[in-house]
Amino acid sequence: MALHFDTEEYANRLQRLTSRMREEKLDAMLLFAQESMYWLTGYDTFGYCFFQTLVVKSDGSMVLMTRSADLRQARHTSNIEKIEVWVDRVNADPTMDLKNLLSDLDLLGCRIGVEYDTHGLTGRNTRLLDNQLQSFGEIVDASAIVSRLRLIKSPAEIGYVERAAALSDDALAAALPLIVAGGDEAAILAALQNAVLAGGGDYAANEFVIGSGIDALLVRSKSGRRRLEAEDQLSLQWAGVSARYHAPMMRTAVIGEPSARHRELYSACRETMQAMEMVLRPGNTFGTVFETFARILDERGLARHRLNTCGYSVGARFAPSWMDPQMFLLGNPQEIEPNMSLFVHTIILDSDTGTAMTLGQTYLTTTDAPKPLSRYGLDFIEV
Repeated sequence: MALHFDTEEYANRLQRLTSRMREEKLDAMLLFAQESMYWLTGYDTFGYCFFQTLVVKSDGSMVLMTRSADLRQARHTSNIEKIEVWVDRVNADPTMDLKNLLSDLDLLGCRIGVEYDTHGLTGRNTRLLDNQLQSFGEIVDASAIVSRLRLIKSPAEIGYVERAAALSDDALAAALPLIVAGGDEAAILAALQNAVLAGGGDYAANEFVIGSGIDALLVRSKSGRRRLEAEDQLSLQWAGVSARYHAPMMRTAVIGEPSARHRELYSACRETMQAMEMVLRPGNTFGTVFETFARILDERGLARHRLNTCGYSVGARFAPSWMDPQMFLLGNPQEIEPNMSLFVHTIILDSDTGTAMTLGQTYLTTTDAPKPLSRYGLDFIEV
């Protein structure tokens, strides 16, 4: 089996989950989030684009229901012993097979938690699932249980996060020589991705973001590449990835002479990042971090140009996004605890002047000050 952690680690995760299930009075859970299955068992696939679920009972027993294409994938990459295959066919309703499986597992009339809030469960399949189970038992939304357990990283997980961060740095080192007047966005993007893969890393859970000129104000990827001009700006967001664990980074580089607005926005970004570092520690909440971010930028008159979030938890994730659900946003009561891996960013997008400036990196929280996981500081990149 291609497992990234030892037997004891997986046993501890299962114990934590079943303990939480008993607290929530859940007899079973239906896991649809691929990162939940990966965290709990090692199961590694992109087959969650089809219907599949891992049934976990409160006694710790598990059954995976999936398609034939993923049968060997599950056997090779996970510690799951019992696997049931639903058959692909015209007008198939795998939720009917699931209902029969739950009945065989003696779960009729039980309280069952479902991971609804995931890309691993489409709207159509949700309707089919609810239709099959509406009178089967008490069905409750348990979407947040595993994602909250994944927030705190074990020593072994931290090792992968730190390796991912080293790959992020390697990617930046590979890209920097190409960020010059006449430089090709395609070559820069290829250098970022090549450094991660050549270093033994994985594909990221979402596409790297690259944009220059006016497109430097975009925070999502898009099709199409251009060459850098003598006076230009380039925004990049990428992540090193090791065993699916991510360590994102974000930077805006200025080609040629930086404008006064670039320098002003960089000063705001750096001040904000340093202030957020001061509160990124136990005793504060995710909401506290956002409030710090918003206060500084708003005091500088940049409220219209900032976003309504300033980062999120990161860890082992699958497409379409490397973002975990816990985000730095207004009023989030999630407490900061040691051994969280958190991506913190400041993004300023001034559409009035067409000026972008971004800073972002991954931190590991401790009992006191957070540990930046990049060997690069927060210096201004100008070439």
